[in-house]
Amino acid sequence: MDFGLVLQTDPPASKVISLMKRAEENGFTHGWTFDSAVLWQEPFVIYSQILSSTEKLTVGPMVTNPGTRTWEVTASTFATLNDMFGNRTICGIGRGDSAMRVAGRKPNTLARISDAMKVIRALGSGEEADLGGGTVISFPWIKPGARLPVWMAAYGPKALKMTGEEADGFILQLADLYLTEYMVKAVKDAAAAAGRDPSDVKICVAAPAYVTEDDSPQALAHAREQCRWFGGMVGNHVADLVAKYGEHSAAVPDELTDYIKAREGYDYSHHGRSGNPDTQFVPDEIVDRFCVIGPAEKHIEKLHALRELGVDQFAVYDMHDAQERVIDVYGSTVIPAVNS
Repeated sequence: MDFGLVLQTDPPASKVISLMKRAEENGFTHGWTFDSAVLWQEPFVIYSQILSSTEKLTVGPMVTNPGTRTWEVTASTFATLNDMFGNRTICGIGRGDSAMRVAGRKPNTLARISDAMKVIRALGSGEEADLGGGTVISFPWIKPGARLPVWMAAYGPKALKMTGEEADGFILQLADLYLTEYMVKAVKDAAAAAGRDPSDVKICVAAPAYVTEDDSPQALAHAREQCRWFGGMVGNHVADLVAKYGEHSAAVPDELTDYIKAREGYDYSHHGRSGNPDTQFVPDEIVDRFCVIGPAEKHIEKLHALRELGVDQFAVYDMHDAQERVIDVYGSTVIPAVNS
């Protein structure tokens, strides 16, 4: 199993770069960041420094979207980084929650994501792409051998189907075992139905990880409070699904939707941060299900279970008060045990 580190691009950028370098030294293979231009610093500028400061780490957004950047600019940015550092980028893409809503826009449609994925992947891999209206372009400067995988974040049934049909990878932002099995199956079934080899669609589960010294009630309570924000972030997407499909719909599992009944809104100024006051509705059970918390052996146990469900990468959301410790314990204990 591969391991990734997910960070916000909060200033100073030097801290983001330092943590990514530390992650590579501890056996992480991927470095991901949020991409929301208003809330945080520009990630692609920082990627160049991360790539320069590491040797093999693959970097990319978790996730960008097709609404805040024109597609040829997105593809050119990835292709330029790959030309400089050797095919070490990956494009995570989704509807655009914070990036679009903070700018006063609605998240993108699936049709727009589909079109964008095709253009970005083709241009980033040195192929031609139609930008619409008969305008077909390619990058004259791109070298042979360029490649740009595009992984899609999804929760709902139509998005899961499209991921299986079109994406190179699936990003699932939660670590619940039941929902992981359910959604991975939906993606793999869609890939097979589209005539693809399901194993060609890589599976990435992304969630906060918090390593405690023990499993005492006090230690677990602190870990939960540091990670409760995640249920609120996921809840934004879940609320969209409930609005579309209704409560207790056969299209969306209750295990994903039931917990947001007490949700009363969301302030993006606290997005993705521990102590987010808009996430107190998230119960302890959801934190335990969606995140990976507890002593190192509990992390190893859950990650073994995720791997058995077909997960190729676990990406650690590392936004809490123990960033360095989680990276180091994963490097010294968790990653070796999972991959032994």
